[in-house]
Amino acid sequence: MLASKYRAFHNAVAAFVPIARIITDPLRLLAYGTDASFYRLVPKIVINVENEAEVARILRLAYKSRIPVTFRAAGTSLSGQAVTDSVLIRLGEGWQGCRVYDQARRIDLEPGIIGAHANRTLAPFGKKIGPDPASIDSCKIGGILANNASGMCCGVAENSYQTLEELRLILVDGTVLDTGDDESKRRFREKHPEIVEGLADLRRQVISAPELEARIRHKFKIKNTTGYSLNALVDFEDPFDILKHLLVGSEGTLAFISKVTYRTVTEHAHKASALMLFPDIRTACEATIILKKQPVAAVELMDRPALRSVQDKDGMPPYLRELCDTAAALLVETRAGDKAELDAQIETIKAALAGVNMVREIEFTPVPQEFAKLWNIRKGLFPAVGSVRATGTTVIIEDVAFPIERLADATLELQGLLDTYGYSEAIIFGHALEGNLHFVFTQDFGDPKEIERYSKLMDDVTVMVVEKYDGSLKAEHGTGRNMAPFVEMEWGQDAYRLMQDIKRIFDPLTLLNPGVILNPDPKAHLKDLKPLPAAHELVDKCIECGFCEPICPSKHITLSPRQRITSWREIQRLQGKPEHKTELAKLLKAYGYQGDGTCATDGLCGTRCPVGIDTGKMTKALRAESATIRQKKAADWIGEHFAGVARTVSGVLQAVDAVHAVAGTKFMDVSSETLHRMTGKRVPRWNAQMPGGISRIRREKVNEGNPLKVVYFPSCIARNMGPSRCEKIRPLPETTVSVLRKAGYEVIFPENMAALCCGQAFESKGFVAQADVKSAQLEEALLTASRNGALPVLCDTSPCLKRMQEVLDPRLKIYDPSVFVLEFLQDKLTFTKKDKRVALHVTCTSRKLGLEGKLLELAKKCAAKVVVPEDIFCCGFAGDKGFSVPELNASALKTLAEKVEDCTEGYSTSRTCEIGLALHGGIPYRNILYLVDECTA
Repeated sequence: MLASKYRAFHNAVAAFVPIARIITDPLRLLAYGTDASFYRLVPKIVINVENEAEVARILRLAYKSRIPVTFRAAGTSLSGQAVTDSVLIRLGEGWQGCRVYDQARRIDLEPGIIGAHANRTLAPFGKKIGPDPASIDSCKIGGILANNASGMCCGVAENSYQTLEELRLILVDGTVLDTGDDESKRRFREKHPEIVEGLADLRRQVISAPELEARIRHKFKIKNTTGYSLNALVDFEDPFDILKHLLVGSEGTLAFISKVTYRTVTEHAHKASALMLFPDIRTACEATIILKKQPVAAVELMDRPALRSVQDKDGMPPYLRELCDTAAALLVETRAGDKAELDAQIETIKAALAGVNMVREIEFTPVPQEFAKLWNIRKGLFPAVGSVRATGTTVIIEDVAFPIERLADATLELQGLLDTYGYSEAIIFGHALEGNLHFVFTQDFGDPKEIERYSKLMDDVTVMVVEKYDGSLKAEHGTGRNMAPFVEMEWGQDAYRLMQDIKRIFDPLTLLNPGVILNPDPKAHLKDLKPLPAAHELVDKCIECGFCEPICPSKHITLSPRQRITSWREIQRLQGKPEHKTELAKLLKAYGYQGDGTCATDGLCGTRCPVGIDTGKMTKALRAESATIRQKKAADWIGEHFAGVARTVSGVLQAVDAVHAVAGTKFMDVSSETLHRMTGKRVPRWNAQMPGGISRIRREKVNEGNPLKVVYFPSCIARNMGPSRCEKIRPLPETTVSVLRKAGYEVIFPENMAALCCGQAFESKGFVAQADVKSAQLEEALLTASRNGALPVLCDTSPCLKRMQEVLDPRLKIYDPSVFVLEFLQDKLTFTKKDKRVALHVTCTSRKLGLEGKLLELAKKCAAKVVVPEDIFCCGFAGDKGFSVPELNASALKTLAEKVEDCTEGYSTSRTCEIGLALHGGIPYRNILYLVDECTA
């Protein structure tokens, strides 16, 4: 129950923000309030904001009511800067504004754009944004700037602070300022002279204190995100330049950032990498000092435990296992505008290191596939620790920096501290050029003794970093709550007082993200620690980083994979606790739709997860565990009578299509929506792309003398779902046979085909035993038809293909349409490229099978222009969910129509996906074999 102050605030916000975007239910408050850090605070209200005007009004209300607010972009931050127990203002689906101009030397970005998307936009111009955090595929521009996030290559020369041009921001009282607009600045001077004059006065104080000025300049020679960006006070004179640079790294404690203009940096076309191996850390660090003066873009340090953590993974160089216990490595990359320049740089680097003792000779590779394998070593380090940790423990990644000339001593001392406190699994790696080290270890926050161990370690680390090496306690991960108690220790009283003055100038009531950056509580970093109880063996390794979220089809309507795991963890934590019976019941009820009902189980989350977690597998497992005896018996009956059930479904589709022909689309749409809603979604939702039924597939006699034979298994979907009423085309099986016969192939269908199913439809609903029965039947039929695997098997539907490849006898060589055409048919067909623009949708299963390239190659043989819409991943149709939960499909494909508006048609490899794609894309979508049939002879 909300307190009266929050209730009044909620009601006031509801006057201008749709109630659907104001979250107060316990499940989503918990889920949406979770970030990647090891802190947990549950907000009282979450508001998904869509534009600047909403944020300004919300802040004015919060200011008037004295209610603290915290801003959230992607929630990938690691130091606790995006959690709150008050009001969380969360970026909604908007905030996607992007403008490239000035010959791509500048780019305007709204805070909701993912960093990698900005880089894709700039790629055709040979440009990118400066910051390059490891989370760039998930984190958003607002968070990148607010945390001054950097990464492997940008260092201190190309981070947000150095490449910032202008900002548009909203202050705590709702005032909007655009630093690139003179009129906006004039109004701001009139309304907030205390800010403008206050910042000018702070600069005067610093300039008049030479020791303080020198201290600030010295601290920012290496990476530093501890406290505020005090370098703004010495680098700039104009108060507005100072203001906008103070916002960099301010972690939402000074203002809301609604737009940023970056100066772009060059993305070199030619790159080469080398994994350099040294006998010990000291030699590697000494080599880094030499490399600092060479034409290198990145130098990544890895200690022996780090290398050991990945040496047995697939694709790792075998020589890693042979290294001695003291060995260390540097992963070095050099970049250039052309090959000749790149070759010259490689020789320069080798010559500079000629006198350094190495374990192996330096070998640079410019081949992308080869250097990608080397970088996979570095990328695999954090997941390697996360995947082997004990259930219930947290992965901690701390982030410090030292002057590069003292990096060797500091690294050895850090190793010693970790050993002293018994963190035997700890690894050290980092951006050596900047003296920036990450150390990763696992921590149990459920045991007071373990918390005390962590506390003592961090006390000793802070003393070592600050007092012995004068380094940074937070180099690039932001201060957050994690290092807030130690800011004064690192900076000293005078600089800390400046930071307090900055906070007071911008946020006199301490309403913006209180407790972050500046926190007087010396134990703040040990409070509000996130519990990670066992939830399910399939997801217990989840580190709640949020890397999975951008690719999830349900992220905008219910929960993302991270949020599903967070919610299920809490549900499991409350199990068996009578005092939480009511709370548990509410969470379970809400999870039915939010967690289970809208999970597409597409598994794409596993392709982005650092520890390979497929949350869809957990959803399927939970469905299996909750299935009733009655439901299992029904599944048994359907499996046993599959041919009849399939014929009935096809007949129903034909009947519905007949009604559609008479009643018209508008009547069908309105009446279907009403029926769907009134029955609590138990009756599927009809749509205009609903397929008609299909006649039985005709078999023809096979010419045994023809050596070209293929077993064709049309999926049960392809066998029973024909074209929709708005399409005048043949059913897919007929089209597939047409392509095969053009190429001279004899087509063999498995016996009793009407009763066959791969089991995918059963498995997705949790009926694993029934799925396995159907798979076994199919396996037997395909082995017979293919002569024990001697003949290739073609399946026209990618979700079915994936399951077949995973569970059927490995003797069976099962192919998807694109691979089969390219491998077996293209030399037997004449392709005529059509002068048209077509869209291509790569299904989730095709992505997981790595077939994107094959599908694109085949489409390009057929059409002059092929468009693969960016940021359209899973379509959200998910088998039959496009009918039962149509909002999932609608949300996943919300932006599709604008991305394919210039296309005449689209192609894919799943009939159900094609229904949703056509519905929301506004163009017909068909199987890729239709395009092949049209373009070949």
